[in-house]
Amino acid sequence: MTARKSTFAVFLITSLFFLWGFALNLNPILIPHLKKACQLTDAQSAFIDSASYIAYFLLALPAGQFMKRFGYKGGILLGLLLFAVGAFLFYPAAAARSYAFFLTALFIIACGLTFLETAANPYITVLGDPDGATQRLNFAQSFNGLAATLAPFLGGMFILSGKTLTATEEAGMSGAQLDAYLNNEAASVQVPFLLIGGLVLLVAVLLYFTRLPDIVEEESVEGESRSILQEKNLLLGVLAQFFYVGAQVCVSSFFIRFASQVAGIGEKSASQYLAGALLGFMIGRFIGTFLMRFIPASRLLAIYSIVNFFLVLLAVLLKGSFSIYALIGVEFFMSIMFPTIFSLSIRGLGAKTKVGSSLVIMSIVGGAIFPVIMGRVSDASSIQVAYIVPALCFLVVFYFALKNIRVKKLQLTTAH
Repeated sequence: MTARKSTFAVFLITSLFFLWGFALNLNPILIPHLKKACQLTDAQSAFIDSASYIAYFLLALPAGQFMKRFGYKGGILLGLLLFAVGAFLFYPAAAARSYAFFLTALFIIACGLTFLETAANPYITVLGDPDGATQRLNFAQSFNGLAATLAPFLGGMFILSGKTLTATEEAGMSGAQLDAYLNNEAASVQVPFLLIGGLVLLVAVLLYFTRLPDIVEEESVEGESRSILQEKNLLLGVLAQFFYVGAQVCVSSFFIRFASQVAGIGEKSASQYLAGALLGFMIGRFIGTFLMRFIPASRLLAIYSIVNFFLVLLAVLLKGSFSIYALIGVEFFMSIMFPTIFSLSIRGLGAKTKVGSSLVIMSIVGGAIFPVIMGRVSDASSIQVAYIVPALCFLVVFYFALKNIRVKKLQLTTAH
């Protein structure tokens, strides 16, 4: 490829990092929004995350097999088409005000994201000089972080109405008035998701007409009979990633509900706080990557995870704005966790690296399970008490970091 074509290809692949980051980080907006529009409990609203993250578990391996047969470009195009179809389905889902329809649309979007994420991480490393692979990954990560910041900011601006009925207000409405209010709430997602679907289709068209290099993967030749399930560090890493993603999704997804109930902050203002917190997440990733030049990644992971445990405890115990600031700090210290756990987990696997990587990606299903647990705790007590769930998850990450504390050198190989 010429330098110009290679640069354009890097731009398009980097846009995939932005797209999946934007889609996943709209969930914290959709959770309080659909909770109102579809009259849900906290536990029911958490199925928004379940619909998204269960796709990673179900499709991680099939996506890899699809790309092995049809190529990574074919996988990316299929992923973009699924993403667009799911986004367009938000229009009829809102018209019907059907929560099951919304969950179906979210699941289809997430199926597309699984294909994109499976392809984009290896692709970004082969587009250009091999010596610059890490820099390209960090560059792509920055757009993932930018998307995470913009999603709650724009979602709060264009989706959230800022109007939440009290029990007294709802009781004072006629059936027709309440129905009109709920329909209006549901309809606010229609135009934003039509625009998202259109943008995704545009990227698909550009990629279709762009020549991308083939990724030629060496056939793995097993040099030993040892089963992948005997790799204790990998299995511990899968467990740690399972708990970490669960914690990450819990902290972000219920942030707006937490800010409203604990600090009395309206949903629109809370969405801006969340955007700021996720900006801290992006900044934290760059700072963490810099610190890894001087502090071993496993040690930094141990420090960050135990700090987060105590920060979440502060959020559970404190009142008012201080509890919000504690959660904002949690976002900063979560920044390095996914790529660090991933890289530590697959370290030293040799020919089994690809299978091991698939297992770690499948562990993202933690994001489908822990929010539901947290929602049930919230329904039974309060949203503040429910934050004990992610606090306990960070202890598992801390244990994994301690088991790898002797690892001195580590190259981050993936972004999420």
